[in-house]
Amino acid sequence: MAGSLFDQLKKSGLVTDKKAKQVQREKQQQNKKSKANKAKKGQIQQSEAAQLAAKAAEEKAQRDRELNQQRQQQQAENAKKAELKQIIEANQLKNYQGDIAYNFADDSAVKTLNINSKTQKGLANEQLHIVRFNNGYTVVPNEVLEKIEQRDATVIIRNNNNHDSHLSEEDKAYYAKFEIPDDLVW
Repeated sequence: MAGSLFDQLKKSGLVTDKKAKQVQREKQQQNKKSKANKAKKGQIQQSEAAQLAAKAAEEKAQRDRELNQQRQQQQAENAKKAELKQIIEANQLKNYQGDIAYNFADDSAVKTLNINSKTQKGLANEQLHIVRFNNGYTVVPNEVLEKIEQRDATVIIRNNNNHDSHLSEEDKAYYAKFEIPDDLVW
């Protein structure tokens, strides 16, 4: 019994040469198919891995774009703040302080700024304006108000001297007879 099973079957006459070759061919074809299937499975696994890697790379690129956009927005905001600070520093009145207490509303709080009479007249005529600056307040001329408003309108303290804006023209004409000075000191 020294030989393969195939040789033994051949000797016993159960298998013919033609049948043996056909079985061998089928076996080789099955081996080829199984190798091809393994290769396809390997390719499928590789393509899935490649897809996952591509997806991860795309997600990372998207995150990087978002972070870059946030950085650019932050830089633009910082540049605006620096520009605003430079405009206010260059154009603020130097000698506006005095002994007159000027009260103004900042949001819901009443604040006081000690100013001189010239500054008081400028504020009353809306030629000067109060702005928030360095955790305090300063006075700037009307010419730079538009530049400040373009960068950050929230730093401007609005002067609400026009209390009669809700009045009709007839009422305004009537009240014009009783002029009240804005620089009245009590």
